[in-house]
Amino acid sequence: MGVALRDIIIEYKGPVAWEALPGVAAVDAHNALYQFLSIIRQPDGTPLMDKKGRVTSHLSGILFRNANFLDKGVRPVYVFDGPPPDFKQKTIEERRSIRELAGERMKEALLRGDTEEAYKQARSSSRVDRDIIETSKKLLGLMGIPCIEAPSEGEAQAAHMVMQGNASYVVSQDYDTLLFGVPLLVRNLTISGKRKIHGRSVTLNPERVTLADVLKGLDITRGQLVQIAVLIGNDFNPGVKGIGPKTGLKLVKEGKFEKTMLEREPDFDPGPVMDFFLHPPVTSEYDLAWHPPDAVQIEEMLCGEYDFSIERVRKALEGIAGKAGQKTLDRWF
Repeated sequence: MGVALRDIIIEYKGPVAWEALPGVAAVDAHNALYQFLSIIRQPDGTPLMDKKGRVTSHLSGILFRNANFLDKGVRPVYVFDGPPPDFKQKTIEERRSIRELAGERMKEALLRGDTEEAYKQARSSSRVDRDIIETSKKLLGLMGIPCIEAPSEGEAQAAHMVMQGNASYVVSQDYDTLLFGVPLLVRNLTISGKRKIHGRSVTLNPERVTLADVLKGLDITRGQLVQIAVLIGNDFNPGVKGIGPKTGLKLVKEGKFEKTMLEREPDFDPGPVMDFFLHPPVTSEYDLAWHPPDAVQIEEMLCGEYDFSIERVRKALEGIAGKAGQKTLDRWF
């Protein structure tokens, strides 16, 4: 879900060409997997599955989207969530309930033949479970793409890697990464292209958000941006009822954050949430090494185990190997 900052930062984000994106991209793994599971589906909302009924939408997304990344000179590293903070548990439970309800509504829509509604509900029912995570890590490893396990939130770890100079930007759909201090956020990389949103077809192109531009444009500090997130709600607290991003910005700039919280949410201490955003658990112990993909093992996994088309898999792998004519894979890792 993330934090709803769009209304106050919309003028500080803009399009970015693929040609400007080569370098190391720290990908918020869970966010990317949710996108793959939500978007890569049949017209009636049914996810891609193998003959055994196992979901394979995420594997398709990982193979073809990362083949595209590598072809364009982007070196992805996937950052997976570690244990969530205790105060995120309520959000996790609420999201589980939403997914379960969406799943039931999808089944009802299919029974009455409403494929459009079924597709809509199916996207909201996506869930990243242990099997999704483990098979994703396996395929990424076979593709030679590094994976990192964060001490807690993947977005915080990804932001840390950019701040340390080990990555160029974070790839995520959520604006939360800005709260963790990432200098540069790139959106729509995992879902760029033609997509059906709210019943209509749109083309999504990569866009960038620079934290320095946001803070300068709004005339606030990063700490104040976090205060706004606490007021409007985020993954760690529900926020103050009736306060949106524009009102939150106004209150914070007027120095009324503490007063508002005391009056409207007297039983909630915002300190731990703010401290988590400003000083999250992260690690500098990670290995960033890319290797040529193991084509044989990838084919064995995807085609032999999960019923992928061998022609499509080979075409994706040839696309990487065939970069810039006769150049070898080693040049790109």
